[in-house]
Amino acid sequence: MINKILIAVDRSQNSQSVFSTAVSLAKTTGSDLMLLHVLSVKEEDHPLTPTYTYYPIVEEYNYETYQKEYAKYEQRGLEFLQNLTQEATAAGVKTEFTQLTGNPGRMICQLASNWSADLI
Repeated sequence: MINKILIAVDRSQNSQSVFSTAVSLAKTTGSDLMLLHVLSVKEEDHPLTPTYTYYPIVEEYNYETYQKEYAKYEQRGLEFLQNLTQEATAAGVKTEFTQLTGNPGRMICQLASNWSADLI
């Protein structure tokens, strides 16, 4: 029996499709839904991607700039999760979310274990 569904999301097109499927499945089975967003350097808008030209270790100004950009990056992730949570809740699915930092694969496995997810 499926009681808890964990879904890792990002801002990609594929993620929206997976999210919609998970909400539909959770609604059908009466499962709870956990949304996870992992802050990772592998995401396009992470402050350390090649589109940014500063290096936070080199000088204090660059570090401060990085800190500001990272705070914005974190906030965008939380807003993204809040919007998805509202959408799932409006569909009648009990939903919660979390945002973690690190290796996405490890974070997914760790949360799945800690939350006792039945399906990922």
